[in-house]
Amino acid sequence: MRNVRPKKSLGQHFLTDLSIAERIAATLDPYRGTPVLEVGPGMGVLTQFLAERGHDLTVVELDRESVAYLHHRFPQLDGRIIEADFLGLPLDRFARDAKLCVIGNYPYNISSQIFFHVLEYRNLVACCSGMLQKEVAERIAAKPGSKTYGILSVLIQAWYDVEYCFTVEPHVFNPPPKVKSGVVKLTRNDVTDLGCDHRLFRSVVKTAFGQRRKTLRNSLRPLFAAKPELLADDIFGKRPEQLSVAQFIELTRTVQSLQPSMEK
Repeated sequence: MRNVRPKKSLGQHFLTDLSIAERIAATLDPYRGTPVLEVGPGMGVLTQFLAERGHDLTVVELDRESVAYLHHRFPQLDGRIIEADFLGLPLDRFARDAKLCVIGNYPYNISSQIFFHVLEYRNLVACCSGMLQKEVAERIAAKPGSKTYGILSVLIQAWYDVEYCFTVEPHVFNPPPKVKSGVVKLTRNDVTDLGCDHRLFRSVVKTAFGQRRKTLRNSLRPLFAAKPELLADDIFGKRPEQLSVAQFIELTRTVQSLQPSMEK
């Protein structure tokens, strides 16, 4: 088994405190029986606890050495160790009864992309949890009015209830990273339709936060070229971090009303 143990590559930080991995695995305890897809299992620190809990588990790993190691360590996952890039993976192939859970100790450099990929399959992914850089985890869970509230907060919270579970200190990794980590849990809410065009909603949110220090009256002015008088409303005197998800949805509906040919 030593011959297939993956080497530590530049930028990797391995979790050495097994109790942390066990706590992350426990976030999916309410979903036993629902297929679970683990992203980037590496050396299987989290995998072992998911397997012990009896989950219907599939893992996806891009690193070839890690894949070889996982095959040796978890023979019970034969046929369920996928060598692929999660960001290009169609998640519907893993769902059952239109349900799937996603979990992982996510690579910090692509964690936001991972959550955007999950959002594309929001009607399948009932729960998504895991560990990522604390700053990003806090951003996902942030509430309106906070400095960390932003694009990720709004786009994810439109479809998911978000819980910031706990903080993970650097010393539980080898080698220790320079930043703290955070564990979040996303649970699919009851929203099936925002009542507006989803792509336009995303565009409005990104445009607003693209000029975060400006009021909406300034940042969204190009979207109201057809009816600039609408910008007199008090809401446009606010900055983007002051708006709730519901207010962003309502704002998108207003923009969409200026484009009557646009479908939801």
